Amino acid sequence: MSLTNKTPESQVESLFNELAPNYDSMNSLISLGRHRKWRQVAMKELQQLTGAFVIDVCCGTGDWTVALAKAVGPSGRVVGLDFSEDMLAIAKQKITAAGVSDRVIFVAGDAMQLPYTDNEFDVATIGFGLRNVPDANRVLKEMVRVVRPGGQIESLETSQPTSPLFKLGWWLYFKTVPVMAQFAVGKYREYSYLQQTAKQFVSAKELAQMFRQAGMINVSYRPLTFGAAALHLGQVEKSK
Repeated sequence: MSLTNKTPESQVESLFNELAPNYDSMNSLISLGRHRKWRQVAMKELQQLTGAFVIDVCCGTGDWTVALAKAVGPSGRVVGLDFSEDMLAIAKQKITAAGVSDRVIFVAGDAMQLPYTDNEFDVATIGFGLRNVPDANRVLKEMVRVVRPGGQIESLETSQPTSPLFKLGWWLYFKTVPVMAQFAVGKYREYSYLQQTAKQFVSAKELAQMFRQAGMINVSYRPLTFGAAALHLGQVEKSK
């Protein structure tokens, strides 16, 4: 059975469980190692993390969760939420290895229906997850709901390069991803799906508009590596 952006959630969950053991190594291969730099840039944009209560939505294998846990310090707390139990198992190992397990809790949950009350968090992040959920608008609205007024919401996602030459080169390269995955880890079908979701996802400008439509203010974004990825930042409007 082929996988598309309309694939049922249960099949996407199964796909990510299958990818979990090789997910980190393939991320490094596909992004040419740039995903680490992109995450560093994202962390620098977040303000007043010390002591904050943060939710990392679609946390996957937990790389961003670890960085957030280190940033909030002993007085802060981080929730890492993902629907893939196998991804979360790897994330838990990373948190333990980083020595920050006392300030992190992992939750197997649905990004489109976050199991938290309104205004509960100071910050919400999502890394490379919006393009793989059935309804990205709903996820953004849920993130706005659970973040307190004045809090920050940040997304790191693959994007559409704006330079015609770079865009052509990037997509020619991206077309080879399933072939690389087949040779590296025997996962052609799974990475064909991820290639499709990256290609079909909205542009950085369109995603910024989705942030605003979800109820965020002070929305900004910046392209990374000539637009191969994009960092979006928004704020929940303060109570009047």
